[in-house]
Amino acid sequence: MKKLNLFLLLLVTMSLVTFSSCSSSDDGGDGGNAPSGLLIAKVDGESFKSFELSSSATITNTASTKSLLIIATNSDGNAFSMTIFGYEGAGTYEFTGANLAITNVASYSETDVNLSNPTASTTELWQAPYDDTLVGTISISEETDTNVIGTFSFKAKNVNGDGSIKNITEGSFNLKKQTT
Repeated sequence: MKKLNLFLLLLVTMSLVTFSSCSSSDDGGDGGNAPSGLLIAKVDGESFKSFELSSSATITNTASTKSLLIIATNSDGNAFSMTIFGYEGAGTYEFTGANLAITNVASYSETDVNLSNPTASTTELWQAPYDDTLVGTISISEETDTNVIGTFSFKAKNVNGDGSIKNITEGSFNLKKQTT
């Protein structure tokens, strides 16, 4: 009977270790549902979908660090930009101002083009992080020879404008990869 109890305890322990180590959030999540070449998201509940030609993920390697820069724009003059400093591949990275040594940044912009007077066009920019709190994350689920795939969400503040907050949710991307 003692051996049976020991065996059951071992079986339960092994099961817990196995199931807890298989979490998809440990490796950057499930990748979302963006079509190949695009970035999609909700901006305050409104859908955003980028153009494939103006969307990319660029990995830069310098002597001291590796970074990932994501840029995506759409036909309405709206755009996303996200930079991960100290990029190490699949995983989750935070948008927080708490660590001044490594501050990953994200922004969302809206450009209102004045066709009758292009010099009167305006651009509003919402940035994250905007203080020392955690305002969002970006998760890289997969990096292949040709693509970077992942998800993101964050809150961004119009720091040079009216101080409004944009809530970015359900973000995902499957972007062509460039390396410099």
